[in-house]
Amino acid sequence: MTMQLDPHTDIASISRTVASLRATFQSRTTRPLAWRKEQLQRMIAMLEENETDFLNALALDLGKPKTEGFITDLAFVTGEIKLMLKNLKKWNKVEKVPTPMVAMPAKSFRIPEPLGVVCVIAPWNYPVQLLLVPAAGAIAAGNTVALKPSEVSPNVSAVLARLVPQYLDQTAVALIEGGVPETTELLAQKFDHIFYTGNGKIGRVVMAAAAVNLTPVTLELGGKSPVIIDKSANIPVAARRVAWGKWLNAGQTCVAPDYVLVDETVQDAFVDALRTSLIDFYGENPHTSDSYGRIVSPRHFDRLVSLMSGGTPIIGGESSATDRYIAPTVLGNVSLQSPLMNEEIFGPLLPIIGIKNTAEAIQFITERDHPLALYVFAEKSSVVEEVLDRTTAGGVTVNGTLLHLTSPHLPFGG
Repeated sequence: MTMQLDPHTDIASISRTVASLRATFQSRTTRPLAWRKEQLQRMIAMLEENETDFLNALALDLGKPKTEGFITDLAFVTGEIKLMLKNLKKWNKVEKVPTPMVAMPAKSFRIPEPLGVVCVIAPWNYPVQLLLVPAAGAIAAGNTVALKPSEVSPNVSAVLARLVPQYLDQTAVALIEGGVPETTELLAQKFDHIFYTGNGKIGRVVMAAAAVNLTPVTLELGGKSPVIIDKSANIPVAARRVAWGKWLNAGQTCVAPDYVLVDETVQDAFVDALRTSLIDFYGENPHTSDSYGRIVSPRHFDRLVSLMSGGTPIIGGESSATDRYIAPTVLGNVSLQSPLMNEEIFGPLLPIIGIKNTAEAIQFITERDHPLALYVFAEKSSVVEEVLDRTTAGGVTVNGTLLHLTSPHLPFGG
């Protein structure tokens, strides 16, 4: 899994590219619904006709298994676009609204309008999905789009750089490749909306750059996503669902379970069930499994190995820098002051913390920053209701993990 690609867009060309996108928007090319529909259909065709290229690139960048890559990156995007196509006319319909007596005999309407030029900056963990879903939304709304894929997933970036100009209107959709210098120059341009997915540190940089032009932003940032295992939970089922949500994409999912608060009376049974689930998913040696991914880069590998010192491995703990492999790892004896418990893990490490009861778990969570996602496993509805009533999180799944993301009808954020 060597990554030797290092493509960069000429920095001097970035301002010209954005100016061209603005000229296209002002020409009203993107206004007709027929144009938007065609672009969305061509985006689906790009994914379907080049499925092998995308899956191979995902495997090179992330060691992502083909089935996992298809479901979480490609099929997810096409599903979202099909929803947009189905609702495009309705979402763009002029809506008549009530008029106050003082303004009579006037009539009042709410008219959907595109913003203009939109910038989408995507992360590396789901590099197709998290670039193209917001891009498709911007196109569906009638905007032109500057796309910035992550340089940390260079093979996917290269495939996108080759295919986007082939399939989409080059005057309305442009792709910028590169790292910090290119992104800095991109953010120096005037946009009408910026959509950024990534960590909070860079999110602050994006917000500061946007403030110069009072540009509205959407920041989809990270956070820690706790799991509560109540003593009433179905332990084998809970362990299997936590294992699936945690070690999908080798733990490199923003809403992956970050740590587990488990009732002390069922803690040993839960750990044993996790061990059984991992063997079912990845065999006795996940290093040789075709179903288990890799860490995206040496820098992220080193960070995760360092985080492991915040606890004692009770499952896993093995690693190999050669192919950026870190085993599915469960950690006990966790130091609450360690970076492990104070940073978003974003990898295959799962701290386990014993608790006396659900009230203690709720207190533990509410004393910290609001979670991006929260997962509660309990067979007692009263326990679930108590957790929902006394905590705040971007999204919640009960007796499962990640599934709230699969509904296009639910908001997503933290």
